[in-house]
Amino acid sequence: MATVGEICSYVRSKNAGPFWVTFDLFFDNAEDFRRYARHPAIGPETFQRLFGANPDQVKSFPVESLNMVKISCVRPTPSGSRVERDLHSGQMFVRLLDIELD
Repeated sequence: MATVGEICSYVRSKNAGPFWVTFDLFFDNAEDFRRYARHPAIGPETFQRLFGANPDQVKSFPVESLNMVKISCVRPTPSGSRVERDLHSGQMFVRLLDIELD
């Protein structure tokens, strides 16, 4: 089975304000984008399992012209809070890399 890390040429995460984080998955080509951009493995339930996100608050935005999908969810703790482990959310994407897509 192919994983997000194998299918995507670039994956990143970053703050989308103090309460949200966004994940960008850039696919190698249009064919992979069409096949995987709406794949259930990168759906709301995965973000609930990996990040404790409320599935109703996971938003997915496919951007066909860039062969990428942007997925945003509420952060587990606000940016800069006392228990924050990744102030800029720059390392949160790592949990997505081993997600199987096929």
